[in-house]
Amino acid sequence: TLTPILLITFPTATQYFMWEKMRLPIGATFCVMTLHFGQWMNRVFNFYYWAWFPVNFTAPGLMIPSAIFLDVTLMMTGSYMFTALFGGMGWSLLFYPANWTWLAPFHLAYKHPNGPLMSIADLMGMGMC
Repeated sequence: TLTPILLITFPTATQYFMWEKMRLPIGATFCVMTLHFGQWMNRVFNFYYWAWFPVNFTAPGLMIPSAIFLDVTLMMTGSYMFTALFGGMGWSLLFYPANWTWLAPFHLAYKHPNGPLMSIADLMGMGMC
């Protein structure tokens, strides 16, 4: 629940700049794509190459559909107030379903060599997702 709240500040600031100066409704998507690139570089270099931690256990939350929804809301309404109300609500509501696609394979059953039968998501700490 913390990720969509914290990650909406940078895309909205980028969206404001790109809409006011260039009239391009792609500010949030552009910002989220660059944030995702930075997150993946951080996870690959710091977690995998530096600490040998599995990359699957450190995947960032997918925010691209939320950013597209925010940009489309601004493009359709042209109003910052409606974008803040409806786009911000859609931003947080789309976060969980957007991550279902990459979380689904981790809900397969796994038998530990000397332990119980549980899912891979339980091992990762995301069993309730």
